[in-house]
Amino acid sequence: MGQKTVRFSDLSGQLIMHDDALARIVVHEHPELGDGPVEIEALTEEAGVLEEAALRVAVIDLYLPDDIEPRRIVLEADAFDKLATQNPMEELLTAARPVRRSTRSSATSSRGERLDYTTREHAGKPHKGKITDTEKQLVHDHLDEINERLAAQGLRTISLTDPDHVERYGLQRLARERNVELEFEFGDENAAEVAAKGRGRGRGRADLESEINFEDEMAAEVA
Repeated sequence: MGQKTVRFSDLSGQLIMHDDALARIVVHEHPELGDGPVEIEALTEEAGVLEEAALRVAVIDLYLPDDIEPRRIVLEADAFDKLATQNPMEELLTAARPVRRSTRSSATSSRGERLDYTTREHAGKPHKGKITDTEKQLVHDHLDEINERLAAQGLRTISLTDPDHVERYGLQRLARERNVELEFEFGDENAAEVAAKGRGRGRGRADLESEINFEDEMAAEVA
């Protein structure tokens, strides 16, 4: 005995009698959508209504100063066009520069992936988000190691002589400690140099006194 699969429209519940009356709809974004795209089935007539109801929209990524990742915004194209008050939006978009894509894979993440800056793998990398206490502690405890990794990846390193870096990562105490060590090293070198000069001057006076005593002895013998 054979079996026959019966399909119904997910939109209306109507029976789909033939395969050529079946339309597959994939929903990528919706306010009620969960983790990822889903698909539903409908009649081709229902899919035609979707095409008629389609809107002219603008899809933009909004980058704000404190955001690690951009915000995806979908709005009606007419509403977006009204924001251009100096020149028409068509002219603005035609003259706009293309989006530059970074070629350094180490400095960027794949779409939808967020870097965890609270790990030693990513701590210290430049980003616009707030520096957490965990990242600050990692940078403080492993500064030399992190700077080696940043330099190898072609990224800027963290400098204890840069006030912005010291403030951003809370490195005031470490900067003072490193500065004291540097001054101490220079102090030892200067002290050694002064002592060497002092020893040199001491040897000069001793030699001079020896020469004077030798001359006095020679004069006494002649007399």
